[in-house]
Amino acid sequence: MPLPTVAIVGRPNVGKSTLFNRLVGRRAALVDDRPGVTRDRREGEGKLLGLEFRVMDTAGFEDEDPASLPGRMRAQTEAAVREADVALFLIDAREGVTPLDEEIARWLRSEDTPIIVAANKAEGRAGEAGRLEAFAFGFGEPIALSAEHGEGVVDLFESLRPFVEREDSEDEDEQDDEDGPLKLAIVGRPNAGKSTLVNRMLGEERMITGPEAGITRDSISVDWDWRDKDGEVRRVRLVDTAGLRKRAKVDDKLEWLSAQDTRRSIDRAEVVVLLLDATRGLEVQDLKIADAVIEEGRGLVIALNKWDVADNASSLFNGVKAALEEGLSQLKGVPVLTVSAKTGKGIDQLIGAAFEIREGWSRRVATGELNRWFERAVEANAPPAPGGKRIKLRYITQVKTRPPSFVVFGTRVDQLPESYRRYLLNSMRRDLGLGAVPLRMTLRAPKNPYHDKA
Repeated sequence: MPLPTVAIVGRPNVGKSTLFNRLVGRRAALVDDRPGVTRDRREGEGKLLGLEFRVMDTAGFEDEDPASLPGRMRAQTEAAVREADVALFLIDAREGVTPLDEEIARWLRSEDTPIIVAANKAEGRAGEAGRLEAFAFGFGEPIALSAEHGEGVVDLFESLRPFVEREDSEDEDEQDDEDGPLKLAIVGRPNAGKSTLVNRMLGEERMITGPEAGITRDSISVDWDWRDKDGEVRRVRLVDTAGLRKRAKVDDKLEWLSAQDTRRSIDRAEVVVLLLDATRGLEVQDLKIADAVIEEGRGLVIALNKWDVADNASSLFNGVKAALEEGLSQLKGVPVLTVSAKTGKGIDQLIGAAFEIREGWSRRVATGELNRWFERAVEANAPPAPGGKRIKLRYITQVKTRPPSFVVFGTRVDQLPESYRRYLLNSMRRDLGLGAVPLRMTLRAPKNPYHDKA
C-alpha cells in the first residue's frame, strides 16, 4: 500500500528544503541562503515520531510567465499539491505574511488538497507575530516551527497525523536484490538531455526542461513501471541528476553541491546511464564521468542522445566506440546505444540493456564452475616467474556480488604484474558470461611465512 504524501510549498527561501531534510533524516536536498535553489520537486520517505509518509519538496512559488523557468517551476509545484494527501504551507515567521504568501494562499484555497500552515524560523518566540498573521489565510491555527533546530515537531506531528496515519502501516523496506526496482541513474554533462529523457520515459513533464544549461540541481528519484518486450512490468527507480562539468569550470558553491549530489547518486545506483549529446560527440569530461562510474563499481551503459538530429551518424557512432575502447581500457565492451529523448526511440533497448547489466553485476558464480575456469585460465597462460621464481596461484573464491568481487590465493602474488591481473579479469568476463560489468579482484598470500619453503 503506497504511503500518504505530504507536499511542502511556499515562496522561495522560507526553509522548505531544510524541513524536507529533517523529515527524511538526511541532507537529501540542497540548501543555501540564496532563494530558488530547488527547481524540480524532490521526493523522499519521511518519518516523524512514528508517522511514515512520502514527502515532496517543491520549488519556491513565484508569479512569473508560465513559459519562463520560474513559471515552469511553479507548474511542478502545482502538480505536487494536486498529487498530495496534504500540503504543508510554509511561511517565514520572522518576515511575517508577504503579498506573495497571500497569493499562494488564494491559489491553495482553490485546490481540494487539505492545507496545514506552518510558520517556520520561529525559534523561541521570535516569530509569534508572523504566526498570528497567518490566521488570516483561513486554514485554521498555524503551527510554529523551526526546521533548522527541530522545534515544533510535536505540533507538526499532531497536525499531520489525521492525514497520514495508517492503521496497517508496515515496514516496506526493499531489499537490494534483483526483485527490487532497478536503481538507474542518468548522468552526463549539462544540457545532454537527461531530464528530457526521464520525462519521455515517464510520459509526463515530471522534470523541468528548457534550453538553459544546468536547470537540474538536485538528484531527483522517481519510480517507474517499464513494460519489456514480453509484456512483463518491471520496476525502475530513475534518478535524474545535475550535469557534471569540468571541475576547473565549477566556481559556484551551488554547482559544486549539485555535483557532489550527483556523485552520491552514482554511488547509490546499480546501473548508470552516461548520456552523451550526439551533436557534440565524445569529450574528455565524458570519459572522466565513465571512469568515475567504473571506479565506484557500478554498471555502465553509454547512450548517444539527440540521435535524430545527429550528422554523419555512422562515422560518429564508430568514432565514439573507438574512443571508448581506448579511453576505458579497464572495462571492454560497455554497451553503446543510440536514443532520442525527443521521440522516445531507443529507450526500450536502453532499459533492457540496463537490466542485463544488473544481472551480471548481481551474479554469483558457483564455486566449482569458478575454480574450473581458474585452472583453465592459469594453464592456458601461466603467471610469470620474476627472478626465476614462479608465482603460484592456487585457487579463487567469490566474496561478494554487486559488483562481483573475488579473492585469488597464491604465493608471491605481490609480484604478479597488473597485466596478468587484467588477463584474468577479461577472461572471467568472457568465459563466465559476466558481461561488461566492473569486477573486483584481490590477491592474497598465505599467512604462514614458511608456507612455500621446504
